[in-house]
Amino acid sequence: MNAPFDPSAIAIVGIYAALCAFILTWLGNSTGSLRRKNRIAVGDGGNKHLIRIMRGHANAVENMPITLVLLAIAALVGTPLFVLHILGILFVIGRILHAWHFIQEDAPGWQRFGGFGLSALVTLVLALGLLGHGIWIAFS
Repeated sequence: MNAPFDPSAIAIVGIYAALCAFILTWLGNSTGSLRRKNRIAVGDGGNKHLIRIMRGHANAVENMPITLVLLAIAALVGTPLFVLHILGILFVIGRILHAWHFIQEDAPGWQRFGGFGLSALVTLVLALGLLGHGIWIAFS
């Protein structure tokens, strides 16, 4: 039996969704700024730094939605609020590190791998937790 739904849980997910939106805005503004600086209206113009920022932005767009969906489902099935916060904070820290790596023209690899690794770990924990929860509920 699940614990009763706590509306605070969705509010918590909203915090991390908003922070992810700020990261996407940061990446988008960085891309636009570099485009203006180099007068590149469409595409990457062969500019390695622009290619780098665009890839970081694309990676964020590819990875943020599924993790936020998983976090929202975790909230809906009664995951403790402190667990939602821990997972949300770790995910946002990972995405900030990853974004920072790509925004810089040249950056140490640990930022990319650490940021993506932390983000991927949160996604994996959520996916495995929800899979286990679903199987437990389905076969109990």
